[in-house]
Amino acid sequence: MAYQDRRTAQRFRIKLPMTVRWTSDMAIGEALTESKDVSSRGVYFFLPKQVKNGSPVEIILTLPHEITLAGPVRVRCLGRVHRSEDDALGRAGVVAEIERYEFMRGGDENAA
Repeated sequence: MAYQDRRTAQRFRIKLPMTVRWTSDMAIGEALTESKDVSSRGVYFFLPKQVKNGSPVEIILTLPHEITLAGPVRVRCLGRVHRSEDDALGRAGVVAEIERYEFMRGGDENAA
């Protein structure tokens, strides 16, 4: 049976610098990383280690003009890890589903 792509949102293959914070079991982590691709419903990115599926994540990134068509826009995304898998370079490729997001103003203290 052939794999069927179930994505319903347009995906942008773009590397965006981002800050990711997560909670997995009793551990809290934070990493500066970059996206592999982004859509309105999720983000694929790399972390130095695996994160448990279902773990909550906070992602702060800036969407460029090429995506927004209205200049750079800082976004804070809240969601959960949907899948985490090791890649050939020893990193964890993480798929996070975005449950909600908010646009950030320039002076927000959580800015990445």
